[in-house]
Amino acid sequence: MPSINYSNARQNFKKLISKVNEDSVTYTITTKEDKNAVILAEKDYNAILETMYLQSNPANVSHLNKSIQELNQNDTITVEIDENE
Repeated sequence: MPSINYSNARQNFKKLISKVNEDSVTYTITTKEDKNAVILAEKDYNAILETMYLQSNPANVSHLNKSIQELNQNDTITVEIDENE
């Protein structure tokens, strides 16, 4: 994860916000006191929260793990979807 010091982040805050949103890059903002912060795009933050929520339910975790295992073993089904119907 790239880092930027507090002074540079403050001077270039608008550009920093654009960068995290356009490139999905997360930055650590460092301070002299080692009380750092992290800046990331709202969509990335929401994705993290959703992942944490989904993984908080053991049934979801079991289903996801089974699905990943099936995918890794090429145990999948291809379905054709007719978009005209």
